[in-house]
Amino acid sequence: MRILALDSAVARCSAALVAGGEVIAGYQQNLDRGQASILPVMAQDCLRDAGLQAADLDLVAVTVGPGSFTGIRGGVALAQGIGLAADRPVIAVTVGEALADSLPQLGGRILWCAVTSRRGRIFLEVGDTVLSLAVTEVPNPPGPVAIAGPAAPDVASRLAARGVNVMLTDARLPTGRHIAQVAERRFLGTIRPLAAEPLYVDPPEAKLPGGKPPPDPAG
Repeated sequence: MRILALDSAVARCSAALVAGGEVIAGYQQNLDRGQASILPVMAQDCLRDAGLQAADLDLVAVTVGPGSFTGIRGGVALAQGIGLAADRPVIAVTVGEALADSLPQLGGRILWCAVTSRRGRIFLEVGDTVLSLAVTEVPNPPGPVAIAGPAAPDVASRLAARGVNVMLTDARLPTGRHIAQVAERRFLGTIRPLAAEPLYVDPPEAKLPGGKPPPDPAG
């Protein structure tokens, strides 16, 4: 399958054209803001480098969170726009799913994906559940655990200090190949469906005049 994989959920903005499980064109840039202007250029350059048009794709894959509110929103909006224009399906992938796909067997350990949030908080993705909590409030796992994600070193060190059986993995940020591989499985129906919508855990930080939060963008 030919898949355009987009990611702007965490600290790296990336676009990759994946065909037959291999990246044939790709761009990435580490940044915390400005994804909405950078990602469309990356996507266009990927298609150009691969000699393809959007209509030549089989699907568009995009990370939907957890992560940056504005980054997620920009990535999903771009994916939906490309999918609509090319009449191609848009498939959602979580950050934790993409990281899990990049890891070998974990020896029976459960996988926690820890993503930096704001003001000393993290998003913790465990299976189908995503929590928002202070990094000081990370609970003890029920058994041996492996930690992935941008906030993994901090979380792993805190758990290790409590005597938890924890393994720090080297999986930090999603890659296009693994985003595409998860999306292909979801498209084929071998894993649970997931709406191609932003996976918001916390309310947006921005507020309208008078202190009111903006309308729920997913509503």
